[in-house]
Amino acid sequence: MDVKVVLTSEEIKRGLKHYRRIARQDLLRAEETDNPEAFKRHAEARRNVYAYLTEVAETKAPDEVALEALKAYEELPFVTGSEDESHTEIKGRENALENFFLMIGLEPKIRREVRSRRPSSGAELKDTTA
Repeated sequence: MDVKVVLTSEEIKRGLKHYRRIARQDLLRAEETDNPEAFKRHAEARRNVYAYLTEVAETKAPDEVALEALKAYEELPFVTGSEDESHTEIKGRENALENFFLMIGLEPKIRREVRSRRPSSGAELKDTTA
């Protein structure tokens, strides 16, 4: 898959740092929400993805970071629209990866193509961010 990223590795790391801060703020305000536990798990899942992508950006070129994110996205089970709280972490990871794709200016066509290859929610979840 041909992915072109115009941001530098430093710009990617700076953007991911910003996203991690937002997720941290969400962790701190989780108790103020209707469902603090789910809100916290969602924020933690996002922070983990941002931390993982930051690690990748430390040693890989921007295009390689994007490909790694696309791989992680493709491996996520498709749970969009599900109200099941057991999917909270998956939704958090999905949200983080989609935020990353927006940040790097990934063509929506590429994201849609990868999204269409994702397994259904009954499939086994592989954690590539651990």
